[in-house]
Amino acid sequence: MYWSVNRYGFFSFFGFFFFISILSNAQHVERIYAPYIKTAQLFEYGNQQGLPVYVLNGGNRLELEFDDMEGGVKNYYYSFLLCDYNWKPSSLNVFDYVKGFTQNRINTYRFSSIAFTRYTHYQAFLPEQNAVPTQSGNYLLKVYLDGDTSKTVFTKQMLVVEPKAIVSASVVQPFTPQLFSTHQRVRFSANIKDINSFSAAQQVKVVVLQNNRWDNSVRDIQPTYIRGNLLEYNTEQVAVFPGGKEWRWLDLRSFRLLSDRVDSASTYNNATDIFLKTDIDRSGQRYVYYPDFNGMYQIVTYESINPFWQGDYASVHFNLKVDNHYPSNTKDIFLAGQFTGYQFTDEWKMNFNKESGKYECKTFLKQGYYNYTYIMVDKNNPELQMPLEGNYWEAENSYTILVYYKSFTDRNDRLIGCSIINSRTDKPGFSF
Repeated sequence: MYWSVNRYGFFSFFGFFFFISILSNAQHVERIYAPYIKTAQLFEYGNQQGLPVYVLNGGNRLELEFDDMEGGVKNYYYSFLLCDYNWKPSSLNVFDYVKGFTQNRINTYRFSSIAFTRYTHYQAFLPEQNAVPTQSGNYLLKVYLDGDTSKTVFTKQMLVVEPKAIVSASVVQPFTPQLFSTHQRVRFSANIKDINSFSAAQQVKVVVLQNNRWDNSVRDIQPTYIRGNLLEYNTEQVAVFPGGKEWRWLDLRSFRLLSDRVDSASTYNNATDIFLKTDIDRSGQRYVYYPDFNGMYQIVTYESINPFWQGDYASVHFNLKVDNHYPSNTKDIFLAGQFTGYQFTDEWKMNFNKESGKYECKTFLKQGYYNYTYIMVDKNNPELQMPLEGNYWEAENSYTILVYYKSFTDRNDRLIGCSIINSRTDKPGFSF
């Protein structure tokens, strides 16, 4: 197996500059360019919370799902673009890393049924036999119209790994007093086999993700010790993440049976509006453990057989109440989660309503179960961000360690190791 999984289970002076160092590496590679594209997903087959990781010559597959809200039938194609570990396009020719066709049409589609909202759902299982990646590394999946890459409608990140490094990892509390009760540190080692470890500090690169997020990834980590083929990473100042808190949730699996976070709903002939209960700043609340999706979401319904083309859409109204009841002149508040792509754009910006004294945002979501949060962003320096949740060492988070290798003769970064661990192994029912 290419990863090891253990599933049981604002700022001090130092933390301020540490947090900036994380955000300075923020990467927003995935984009949706066409406004009529909704719920675009790429994940490991059968696991909507899984990273899209394909094992080179391993036989596993990835699942691509998306909706075209304009309906009808269109000629969608996809292609692979190899990138380096910083997600910059490789200089290699496409025939050097793809065996077969460089473009493939997406032939599987279904018109929506049962749902009030009309759309066409498209689906593909990757890689197909006529287009298989032959090199490991970071890949950008591009989906476009009519075989014309200038008509790209969205892009998705995916990983192709060749398992040549055995990664062992654990999550520990930092010793730094300012971070001891609020942050989590990932310590790990990589045992590299069949790889020349000469000058490993220059040839091996490591990236650590928290909850499958690329926007706050930690990278360029140097090994603390090198013992033959064993690289150890155990430094107090690197791979340290804010612990956060268990995510807010929204259950939209049914539009008729309203869940605990829904205040009211209005149903029309061809549309649904759902109004959520008011959220508040949770940074001052005590930590409580409950199972969550770590910021991700799942398309699922109670009342249909296949939620991908039978799930309905609704206009969902979020609202947030802050202590001072007045908008800030220096900070904006954004809705965030996997479904927003952690993009701080006008689409996800919370707008202050003077009449209600609340921040409000409306978005169009498909039936499913969603995790979300609110992030405050400095208007003058968007790299300064503060989730309105608080940070706790005890919080449950998922961490992914990616190990890249590039020899002096390689022309691209190879992904040779991928390990996923969890910060909690106990997973109690409730914990205070």
